[in-house]
Amino acid sequence: MRFRFLIPGLATFGVAAFLLHTASADEIADKFQQFDTNHDGVLSGDELNASPILRQLDLNGDGQVTLDEAREGMAKMRNGVVAKLQEKLGGGGADGKLAVEFVFKRLDKNGDGQLTPDELTDKTWFEKLDVNKDGAVTLAEAEQVLGKTIARRALERGLPQTASFTEADMASFQEQPLLVKAGDRGVGRRVDNLTVKGLDGHDVAITAAKGDKALVLALFSATCPISNKLGPELARLEKDYAGKNIAFYLVNIAPETKPDELHKFITAFGLKSPVVTDSAQAAQRALAATTSTEVFVLDAARTLVYRGAINDQYGLGYSKDAPTKNYLRDALDSVLQDKAPAIAATSAPGCALDVPNAARPAATNLTYNHDISRILQANCVSCHHQDSIAPFSLETYADVKEHAAMMKKQVNRGAMPPWFAVETAGHAHQWMNDRSLSETDKTDLLAWLNSERPQGNPADAPVPRHFTSGWMIGQPDAVFQIPRPVQVKAEGVMPYQTEVVETNFTEDRWVRGYEILPTDRAVVHHVIVRVHAKGAKLKEAGDASEGFFAAYVPGNSFRVLPDGFAKLLPAGSRISFQIHYTPNGHATQDQIKIGLLFAAQPPQYEVHVSSLAKPGLNIPPGDANHVETAEMVIPTNMMFMSFMPHMHVRGKAFKYELTTPDGKSEALLDIPHYDFNWQIQYQYAQPKFIPAGSKVRITAIYDNSPGNPANPDPTKTVRWGQQTYEEMMIGYVEHFTPRSTTKVAQQ
Repeated sequence: MRFRFLIPGLATFGVAAFLLHTASADEIADKFQQFDTNHDGVLSGDELNASPILRQLDLNGDGQVTLDEAREGMAKMRNGVVAKLQEKLGGGGADGKLAVEFVFKRLDKNGDGQLTPDELTDKTWFEKLDVNKDGAVTLAEAEQVLGKTIARRALERGLPQTASFTEADMASFQEQPLLVKAGDRGVGRRVDNLTVKGLDGHDVAITAAKGDKALVLALFSATCPISNKLGPELARLEKDYAGKNIAFYLVNIAPETKPDELHKFITAFGLKSPVVTDSAQAAQRALAATTSTEVFVLDAARTLVYRGAINDQYGLGYSKDAPTKNYLRDALDSVLQDKAPAIAATSAPGCALDVPNAARPAATNLTYNHDISRILQANCVSCHHQDSIAPFSLETYADVKEHAAMMKKQVNRGAMPPWFAVETAGHAHQWMNDRSLSETDKTDLLAWLNSERPQGNPADAPVPRHFTSGWMIGQPDAVFQIPRPVQVKAEGVMPYQTEVVETNFTEDRWVRGYEILPTDRAVVHHVIVRVHAKGAKLKEAGDASEGFFAAYVPGNSFRVLPDGFAKLLPAGSRISFQIHYTPNGHATQDQIKIGLLFAAQPPQYEVHVSSLAKPGLNIPPGDANHVETAEMVIPTNMMFMSFMPHMHVRGKAFKYELTTPDGKSEALLDIPHYDFNWQIQYQYAQPKFIPAGSKVRITAIYDNSPGNPANPDPTKTVRWGQQTYEEMMIGYVEHFTPRSTTKVAQQ
């Protein structure tokens, strides 16, 4: 695990302090080269006398120190220092801080109550702490500069040091409609004609008029309290979407309701849409309805594009003064813009329904137009369309027939769609961006691919998806593009490219969303965007192991945070792009850019990305299952939003685990088959509460054997480095904290 100390003198010697402070593999190499005066790649003879620490790094006792020995020795020393500090402090105390007095006494070797340059050997810190410039540092001077305590950076890693949440705060996140896996709820499937009863008892076919872009089926029960609470919003929806080619049907799910109760419900809210009764539960069975408040949105081709709650204002046991999320309105606005809703399925708090499942059609009746095209639209076409990142399009029947064999292979082996997290027991659909195929979709797709692949009736085809070459988030408030195009060669591999852009903002800004847009998507593998404070050098800011501001992977190029959440972009900061290009046989160039959306007002919560990293990697040659671990204790109550593991081409598996103070353990994220080609951010559907004192542990497995076809050289010992022939072990964690009262510009 990588540690940073605020006071380099903690280690009691200058060189060790420097290395403990910086700790990155590249910076250790730089320091090593400074001592290697004859540039022969080893430290020996008089070179070892340059600092007392250097002879301690001669691990094999042969009278010389190699760079690998320096790295390994520093890792051991660093761990020893931290272990002693934790032993002395009993874990560092509840607030995760070190007392300045404790540190002072460790450095004051002769116990005379002051630190001399021989005891505090870091010149920069000595000058800072020697306030009266008398050549010695007293405890009073140290506390004057640092305060009574200093954050123990061994645990900090960007994490909050004061309590931000209580467990009770989690209730506000749990008592909302929950995001659910759309494919498991039939989203993306065609809903055939439905017949229900009108209030006069006659059959009514639920259809949309010619030219309508969407059809809304809103379930209700006149006797359900939550249905009644949502009545005013139903009336507003009718009014607000009148004349926009949206058809509404109000579906009474309780046929035993008395006519006067039904009439009272309709007239009390002034509802104008057709009211029908699902007396035989035909519609409820076909839609697999779950509650009395659920709404369903079908597009012009009767594809189910959204199902779930109207909004988040009411639920079982709670009410809000106003909704913070308007799921149905957002879905309808997306359909009107020919876009897929960003949130396609939620639970719908309401009175539970007891509905038997509808019989599924036999697999032999599946056709491309009626079934398979919709599965592909929902799961594949966002990447597999013309001029996109995927190697071929799957937009047409001809496309699918041409690539059927490859589709079968990739779906069977679980490589497509790209999603590598395994579902943990008791946590169904815990990820908001879960891209895996539902079991139903996977079964039907493979059954059709293994059949004669019938095309079916063209009239059953879905509405074609339209993809923009511009911004998916809409017009950004600010755009920053790298200053020059990067030339991407036709063949081979390319080292990471780093480009930097100045923001030139004179005030801090709150960023509620971003999109990273390459000019040639076909060659961009992934991008990590970081923000550097004004005046900071890139080398001082680390090597991306400490967090990131934004990230790009194929099929996941943008992020819009929930209402009330934002990231801070400090005034005068710079933006760096770390870009991994993959040559594809055609020489090209790319000039990537990022678009930012600013919050209209300061957010309630500030979003951060922290990390747990282990730069002291030592992966032996030929090892097919080399295990590395790192862990940290969480200093305060936290809310986790997402994870993003990062390794290179030898990465094989990755796991995040949690042990809470009461001793209970659980897997937070388990990726048994890590794929470097997909740097996925796994976003919680609901934030995860982590109590203070919990231990987070990451485990990575590496394959450095000849059996790994991506292995650049299985005969080499592999250590930390930024290039793909080196390795990394980073467990990114996105979390949020209540915002401080700092003044920040909005627009």
